[in-house]
Amino acid sequence: MAVSIDRWMKEVMAQVDPARLGMILVHRGVVRATSKEGEPVEGMNLHYDPSKLEEVVTELQAREGIGAIKVWINQGRLRVGEDIMVALVAGRYRKEVLPVLEELLSRIKREVVREEEF
Repeated sequence: MAVSIDRWMKEVMAQVDPARLGMILVHRGVVRATSKEGEPVEGMNLHYDPSKLEEVVTELQAREGIGAIKVWINQGRLRVGEDIMVALVAGRYRKEVLPVLEELLSRIKREVVREEEF
């Protein structure tokens, strides 16, 4: 993995005002051995648009109750078990943080990445 979740956690704890921090959620996506249809795969080709990622993160980070968002996306030819993405959302309350993490993941999948299983 190209990022350290522990390092990210320490950075967020040091940079975000404690009054804005009550929850940190982390998502780590990995390449599955089967497609959504249940067919075996060896891996995937993955590419992403860094400027679109920055746009999505900036928009979501401005939401009420969100203190920090960090995202790392792998790129290129990935094998089963390799990391696809790590995403972190930190904020005040579960009711603010959970929906933002869910929207972040959905928008990355829909707007930021292009993937093709092989």
